[in-house]
Amino acid sequence: MEKAMSIIKEALKNIISNKLRSSLTMLGLIIGIMSVILLVGIGTGATTNVTSSVKSLGTGTLTVSINEESETTLDYEQMDELKKLTNVESVAPYKNVSGTTSRQTITSKNTNILATIPEYITIMNLKLEAGRLLSNIDIENTSKVCLLGNSLTDTLFENTKIKDIVGQNISIEGDQYTVIGVLTATGSTMGNNIDRNIIIPFTTAKYLKSDTSINNLYVKVEDENKIEVTKTLLENYLERNLRITSDDYSVTSQDSMLDTMSDITSTLSLLLGGIASISLIVGGIGVMNVMLVSVTERTKEIGIRKSLGAKRKDILAQFLAESLILCILGGMIGVLLGIGIGEILQTFGFNFNATAMVIAISFASSAIIGIVFGIFPAYKAAKLNPIEALRTD
Repeated sequence: MEKAMSIIKEALKNIISNKLRSSLTMLGLIIGIMSVILLVGIGTGATTNVTSSVKSLGTGTLTVSINEESETTLDYEQMDELKKLTNVESVAPYKNVSGTTSRQTITSKNTNILATIPEYITIMNLKLEAGRLLSNIDIENTSKVCLLGNSLTDTLFENTKIKDIVGQNISIEGDQYTVIGVLTATGSTMGNNIDRNIIIPFTTAKYLKSDTSINNLYVKVEDENKIEVTKTLLENYLERNLRITSDDYSVTSQDSMLDTMSDITSTLSLLLGGIASISLIVGGIGVMNVMLVSVTERTKEIGIRKSLGAKRKDILAQFLAESLILCILGGMIGVLLGIGIGEILQTFGFNFNATAMVIAISFASSAIIGIVFGIFPAYKAAKLNPIEALRTD
């Protein structure tokens, strides 16, 4: 134990006496560890965000999508037929269109406008902060009314209280729409930021150069245990009534969608981690090169120590300790920087989630690199002939 402490003290002394070289040695490793934590953390954060987004719809919801290239689509009138299918509780078609919205001198270009029906609000678990929701009368009368996403109110109605926004008018593609309600902030759901959306009656989409054809809808089931049966009924309905094949449409449950998205994001996390790991290897090579230079510079010192009785294993342990300490210090700094920068990125809207396992693996990698890339320089130092070493100037 005493001998080990002596080796560590001597290693620390040599590291401190060459501050610039030690700092440059650690730099590559610091960048590598920091990159791994940041990239994997962002990938994990994206996975978590996707998972929560899909789960927000619950497990009792089916998503029906018909390819845009398909020659046929569902009609609004067919929604009543879908509602009659066994185990179907409600159906909510929706269309996404883009348009310019404005109020007085304030303009918001390319605003996402969602045309749908009242059932959509229930299926998506959206809440109302002020005003009222869409009604069937709005659908029947193709009323020019709208619901505003929470953060969009900050753009169009600066410094205006939410309750005072209800009843006011905004312009969508030159037409006046009355704000009937403001939604509670919900964030992104299924990749769609509801807080930045405007929701209008489905039939009103015709005023925005759209039609009532349907390519996308959500289906809420009554019994989640029978969701696969309901999925089959929907598929049969589409193929029978639209005369399309399975290549032209998809009916997915939230569980299958969650599995698919989790696989994709997990693969992305691994890919990002693999790319970042390359910088770790580069950092390790840098450690080895600097340690080799250190061996060359300290050849005479090694010769003196050997002539005084130091064994090969003592020299080997000394240089290996220096390499290991440098890498552990670099790993600690890299971990702290990675977590710190990740927390800062969250304030800019990035999803960052550095798990304890990722941090532990990253830190352990720095120690492993210290050993693996420090062995060769340490071995080279240990096998030096003391007589030849003493002759070195």
